[in-house]
Amino acid sequence: MTVSNSCEPIDVAVIGGGPAGLMAAEVACAAGLRVQLFDALGSVGRKFLVAGKGGLNLTHSEHFVEFIARFGVRAGEVAHWLRRFDADALRAWAGELGVETFVGSSGRVFPLDLKAAPLLRGWVRRLREQGVQFQVQRRFLGWDDAGQLRLADRDGNETAVAARACVLALGGASWPVLGSDGAWVAVLAANNVDIAPLQPANCGFDLAWSAHFSSRFAGQPLKPVSLSWRGQDGTAQTRQGEFVISASGVEGSLIYAASADLREAIRRDGSVEIALDLAPAQPLAQLQRELAKPRGKRSLSDHLRRQANIAGVKAGLLYEVLGKARMDDATALAAAIKSLPLTLLRPRPVQEAISTAGGVRLEAMDEHLMLHALPGVFCAGEMLDWEAPTGGYLLSACMASGRVAGLGAAEWAKRR
Repeated sequence: MTVSNSCEPIDVAVIGGGPAGLMAAEVACAAGLRVQLFDALGSVGRKFLVAGKGGLNLTHSEHFVEFIARFGVRAGEVAHWLRRFDADALRAWAGELGVETFVGSSGRVFPLDLKAAPLLRGWVRRLREQGVQFQVQRRFLGWDDAGQLRLADRDGNETAVAARACVLALGGASWPVLGSDGAWVAVLAANNVDIAPLQPANCGFDLAWSAHFSSRFAGQPLKPVSLSWRGQDGTAQTRQGEFVISASGVEGSLIYAASADLREAIRRDGSVEIALDLAPAQPLAQLQRELAKPRGKRSLSDHLRRQANIAGVKAGLLYEVLGKARMDDATALAAAIKSLPLTLLRPRPVQEAISTAGGVRLEAMDEHLMLHALPGVFCAGEMLDWEAPTGGYLLSACMASGRVAGLGAAEWAKRR
């Protein structure tokens, strides 16, 4: 059953209650317009809250030029958003909500209490006080023949809502249980919107672990290690950090940092090889000398631990890749510790990823993030075709794009 909204059209409808949608609602309301925000779940900011369980990395303190470079091929377009709402502006905005922030040792910016819930509660409370109306359990289905928004409740009952302007902030396809299921792709594609296929970003990868290695070491962190790989431009890339052995492969921050390059290499070549330095603080020559020393009655594992400080999951990984026979060759063993090859077979499914690559192509929108194919419809956040590593970059760009789209929608609605 479809029920039409018989009231006068609202000024701006925002579909999606994540950071991009909330920010779009904030700036549109501040422009003096009547704003309603719709979300498919029972409350807004679900993914924001889950992301905050690790401390809520709001943004990053590095210089703007380095910050923008993190967005790769879309750096120029994202810079346009962030010049209007950069990391300093985000921190000041949080402060206005009573949330003070600090810069961690890695340069990442966090709330003092390392929690997302107080910020979200304060934000939603302020939006309500400013006049934003929230409508939850309303799933976006598209538009009817009259151009009204089609929204369905949890029982499937539809409501048609007329709005002078609309901001879509529907997320990507990662973590669908939190509301971002990518269902909007078919709706927009049917309206001639150009969309890049959704792909996993900041994701893990599958390898062909043996059953023994997987059962023994899954869930264990590998640190510190240095990861080397080839960038999309063919240049050698190296970064030090840590990641986790999973039952099917590898995941974690160091892998996520390289995931865009690794995913594209697999798409192009079918697989990709990375190299691990399991002892980044020890030169190769030193390892060769230490491992060449007689081990007497000690086991090889004990010798590795004593002479190279290699034990546990690192030792298991060497056995997994080299096999026992090659482990007895001190020269080959030292070389493997400094450059252990691993072949990644495929990225994990997009539903498991931290974020999503692909989405509405930026070429399909104007500088205000309005769709060329659907005048009056603006898009923001993760549903756009850009990606970035973790570290505060994702959240910063989502919120900045929400401001651009919200301001664009407000100006459009005023002219109507």
